[in-house]
Amino acid sequence: MGGASDKSKSAWSDWPLDREIVLTRVIDARRDVVFTAWSDPDQIQMWFGPEGFAIETKEIDLKPGGVWRFDMVAPDGFRYGNRMVFLRIESPALLEVEHGSDQDDDPGKFRMLVTFDEQSNGKTVITLRQMHPSKEQREEKLGFGAVEYGGQTLEKLARHVATIGREGT
Repeated sequence: MGGASDKSKSAWSDWPLDREIVLTRVIDARRDVVFTAWSDPDQIQMWFGPEGFAIETKEIDLKPGGVWRFDMVAPDGFRYGNRMVFLRIESPALLEVEHGSDQDDDPGKFRMLVTFDEQSNGKTVITLRQMHPSKEQREEKLGFGAVEYGGQTLEKLARHVATIGREGT
């Protein structure tokens, strides 16, 4: 009996939840519309990032292996260089990216899995799962505002798809 308990404890202690940040939001739009807002180079730049931040794209190639290099420009003008490498794109269900600064050897880059689940009422549940390299780096991102800024980003996405829905595109 002690062996089973030890195995269970070991399995849980090795589980990387202490490196993960998970954000979820229900968006009042069909899954294909929400997925397209994430996977269309013209659309993603219109809504991505926290409130008050602008996106200035340097390069974007939204396909597996493709790269999106951009500056996230804060309201005070400070520029945060970003780079996303698209690892997996499965329309309209998921995107997997590696996200970090625009440095080749960024030790703070993390993996992000974005899933799109359609509800029976036509709304979409979007889930962002960030897996950070270490517990310490996760804590650093939390201190920087990852949850608040992520929530603002999803709010901007919801407004964006509501706007394009009204425009009929």
